[in-house]
Amino acid sequence: MIADKIEALLADKGYDADAIREELTKADVEAVIPAKSNRREPIAHDREKYRWRNLVERLFNKLKNWRRIATRYDKTKESYLGFVNLVSVLQWIPFVHES
Repeated sequence: MIADKIEALLADKGYDADAIREELTKADVEAVIPAKSNRREPIAHDREKYRWRNLVERLFNKLKNWRRIATRYDKTKESYLGFVNLVSVLQWIPFVHES
């Protein structure tokens, strides 16, 4: 079950629904979801954790720059994930290698 592997769900306002929040509470997962502007009683969220969502979004955008990942040309999940790993390493190298 996915709830055994995560501590918090970082999501945008589109996921601000009572049903989603209830399921996350049942699974003992923290909901880091900002309240929609039309919610009568806004629910607080952890702003520091929500900032991490931006980093994840930017990572996916960088991965999608590789056409092979964006269009999912690979037929098997193993070869697709292998290429995702390869591209992830290529993205990571500039941060650990000093020129």
